[in-house]
This record gives sequence, C-alpha cells and structure tokens, in this order.
Amino acid sequence: MGEFSRRNMLKAGGALGALGALGVAAPAQARVWTWSPSGSVAGAGAGADPRWVWDEEADPLVASLIDRGDVPRVNELLRTWTKNGQPLPDGLPADLRDFMERARRLPPWTDRGKLATAVGFNDRRGLYLGVLYGFASGMMSTVIPKEARAVYYSQGGADMKDRISKTAKLGYDIGSRKAYDADGEMIVTCVKTRLVHAAVRHLLPKSPYWQRSADEEIPISQADMMVTWHSLPTTVMKNLTAWKVPIPAAESAAFLHSWQLAAHMLGIKDEYIPASWDEADSQAEQVLDPVLAPTPEGVKLADILLNLGAAIDAGILSKRVLGAFTRFLLGDRIAEWLKIPRYPLWDGLLDTLWGPFIAVREGVLKVFPGADNTYWLFDELLRKVVLVYLSEARQISIEIPLTNNPDH
Repeated sequence: MGEFSRRNMLKAGGALGALGALGVAAPAQARVWTWSPSGSVAGAGAGADPRWVWDEEADPLVASLIDRGDVPRVNELLRTWTKNGQPLPDGLPADLRDFMERARRLPPWTDRGKLATAVGFNDRRGLYLGVLYGFASGMMSTVIPKEARAVYYSQGGADMKDRISKTAKLGYDIGSRKAYDADGEMIVTCVKTRLVHAAVRHLLPKSPYWQRSADEEIPISQADMMVTWHSLPTTVMKNLTAWKVPIPAAESAAFLHSWQLAAHMLGIKDEYIPASWDEADSQAEQVLDPVLAPTPEGVKLADILLNLGAAIDAGILSKRVLGAFTRFLLGDRIAEWLKIPRYPLWDGLLDTLWGPFIAVREGVLKVFPGADNTYWLFDELLRKVVLVYLSEARQISIEIPLTNNPDH
C-alpha cells in the first residue's frame, strides 16, 4: 500500500494514540446517569452518578504530598520503581507507601487465563491496535471537550512530546506480553498515573485559564475516566467488528478483561467498569457519544498530534495521510471539527483499499501458522522505536506534577 506500510502506520499511530491512552481527562457533559451497576464487574453498587465521584483515597493523599513539599523526593524515589513485582523504594512517606501497597494489588476477579489469551490477541492484532489507538482513540480525545482543555492547561500541555511519551507508555505496557506479570510494568504505570490524576485534580482548579473554560470545579471524575476508557477498548472493538476482523469470542473477552483491569488499577470503581461488551456499548452511548464536540484547545492539540505523527516518520507519512486516516476512522463531522482538509487522493485510497488490505492480511495469518509471531516481532520493535523517539532515548518516568501549564 505504498505510504500505508504497516511500519509507518504503527510509528505514527504510537504518537497519536498516546494522548488517548488514559491520559489526563476531564468531566464529560453526560446525561442523567441511568446505567445500572448490575452490569458492572462488581455486579452491584450504590448507583451514584460518577460525575460526582473522584478518588477518595488518592486525592487527599496527593494533595497533602504537594502541600507539605514531599513531591520532589517522592518523584526521585519512584524513578527506581519500574517493575510490577519490585518492592517499593525505601524512604517513601508512610501514608504514600501504605496507599501504594494497596493500589498495586490486582483485584480478586483477575483471570490469569484471560490475560494469557489477551497476549495472543495483542500479538496478532498489533497493527490494527496501533492504527486504532492512534487515529480513532487518540484523535477522538481532542473532541472530548473537557479532556482536551484539561490536557492543554495542565503541566503536560507545556511539552506535548514529553506528555505523550508518558501516556504512550501505558498503551505500550498493556499490549506487552508481560503486562500484569511480576516482571511487567502495567501495574506500576497505572499506579503512577493514578497519582498524577490526583495531583491534577488538586492543581488544575488553580489555573485561571482552565477556570475560564471549564464548567466544573474538580476535573477527572469517575465519569471522565470512563469516557476516556471508552475511547480506547470500546472504540477499538467497534472498529474491528466493522472491519470484519475475525476475533474468537475468547480473545474478545480477554482483550476486554485486560482493559477492565487497567480501569481498576487506575482507580475507577468496579461498579462503573462494564462486565461485557454489550454493557460497555450501552454505557458508551450514555457517557461518550453525546459529549463529542470541537473546542479551540482540541483543534490545537489535534494539529500538534498530526505534526508529531508525521515527524516520527521523518516525512514518509505526510500530514495529509495522517489527516486522511483520521477522517476515514472518525468520519467527516469530526474531521471538519478539527479543521482537517479533504485530501481526495488519500481519502479515496483508504475507502477503496483498507478493506482488501485487511482481507489479505487476515488470509496470510490463516495460511502461514508462524506469521502472527513474525508480525508481533515487527510490531514490538516499532512500538519501542516510537517510545525511544518520544522520550528522546531517556527513561520514561511518570511523575507527580507540581504546576499547571506555565504558558497558559
């Protein structure tokens, strides 16, 4: 497919998908909450509207860390904590250590068999996941108004390349073969991200720029995180189904399970985490679909992401191709919101060739038994290349912020 080589799509998608990888979110303009907790992984719950629920454990703790001046020392210590099974570093404040020991435990409903099956799913569908995390989930985040504003005005908005490298790490970790194992990094990444979210809840309301654009007092509610969650696995599965990618039921359930665990580890209450794809679709119709809209901040973020995606590939994938892919996946309305021009050549090629491309690729996977592992090796290499580029070859360290965006 020329410019649409799998190598180029994965590299660009890694950058674009980073913003959508459960990064800093903000409250969604959802309708009256009617989704029943009986459809959650908990199977029951109070049924409280998640727009008014935050993180009662992490929020006061992190606010205290900031106010008493402990954050620089904590960040320095946590740079050495990188593996799920690794002991917490010595010297952490006692209240933080106690919280992190609780927060790092997988829930009792964890299914190791499903996680093993999810590895196979990620191995075989790495190309599709890279494209969808990037051009569907990542670019969708720029038309979730509160999310776009929160990203733009929080500390990460001052250095989007660094900001994206940190959220890209979560997307990389959940797709790795050892994601939730002792020598994996997904649990560490989730716990650190949970601390960051708590810090943003404490800091962002102090930003006069955010105050002028926001219509709430505290960002990143449970509803907000579920909005972002649905922009990832729910959106991915909808597109895979629309593309007629054959996915065994066990793999589909396993992929969902890996993201259910991610939601839990990020601090989302079990009563809000859908137990099935049908429940996920039902919840998404209420909390995600109605909130999509353009904002000046979102348009600017989309332009940054498209430019960054093209830069990763050193011009091999032009901004035109990335823009056309965004239009192809998200539709004309969202593309117009983001002021993405029409590119008749690339728009036409995608409409014509993407379906046959998938059919050919799926045929290869079926005919050659070892092809899926070969695809994984290339996908894994390219995901690492993206992270190296975004981090400028430095260790990616998710750290508790102390300020908002100093430029806005």
